[in-house]
Amino acid sequence: MGNVGIVTGGGRGMGLSCAEQMVGTVDTLLLVDIDDTSAKEAAAQLSSDRTVVESFVADVGDAEALGRLADRAAELGTLRSVAHAAGISPTMADWRRIVSVDLVGTALLAHALRPLATAGTAMVYFASMAPLIGQMDPSPELGAVLDDPLDEHFLDKLREIVGESIEQPGIAYSWAKHGVQRFARTEAIRLGAAGARANSVSPGLIDTPQGRQEAASNPRIADMQRATPLGRLGQADELAKVVAFLLSDGASFVNGIDILVDGGVMAAINSQREKSAS
Repeated sequence: MGNVGIVTGGGRGMGLSCAEQMVGTVDTLLLVDIDDTSAKEAAAQLSSDRTVVESFVADVGDAEALGRLADRAAELGTLRSVAHAAGISPTMADWRRIVSVDLVGTALLAHALRPLATAGTAMVYFASMAPLIGQMDPSPELGAVLDDPLDEHFLDKLREIVGESIEQPGIAYSWAKHGVQRFARTEAIRLGAAGARANSVSPGLIDTPQGRQEAASNPRIADMQRATPLGRLGQADELAKVVAFLLSDGASFVNGIDILVDGGVMAAINSQREKSAS
């Protein structure tokens, strides 16, 4: 029995980079991915005398699979850290699937793991800068819906309030990720009594296969890259190091916030908006 970490989406991209950072911080690391081959290859690559890495195949939208994940974590020891990087982007699915994976999946994972949270447990959920770009500002009615993603009629309620624009994958993605940012705040309140923490991170333009796929279909991404003050894309390990800090004891009083990791592009966008408005 020892400390246990979990990384979802751990077979590739930002999830794999998070897993690399977490090796050595826990005794056993569960590498969760929907792709069995990727998960096994990554687990074999990362296992060491410092941390045993196990692959675990699961779809984060599958409550039963997440229940098995929680059971396995409990068998192995004390839950120490969770990096929830699994998600899908606008080019990958229709609006219902995007919201179901990115927001509902986050809530399902949190629900499954909540009973394991104890003093020192830390969780980080992946959001996005997309809601900031889109200036998502929900009405109280929409906010109430977003704050209850496990409602059995959640998707229908969301469609009813947002309207047909939610069927655009980019809009659905922005609302889903805004919901993740909100969820991290409310989960921090729920976990606080146990001495556990929850935060979210909002990546900007990060150089991953998924990011490159989005860039190929959205010319605005090239404009945002040019507007980034640092003049380049972020690297997955740069984001993973922020996640690693949030999961560490060094961040023991950081709770219920979202950290934007974007190379300054939102600062540039907001500055231009302020100039345009003046």
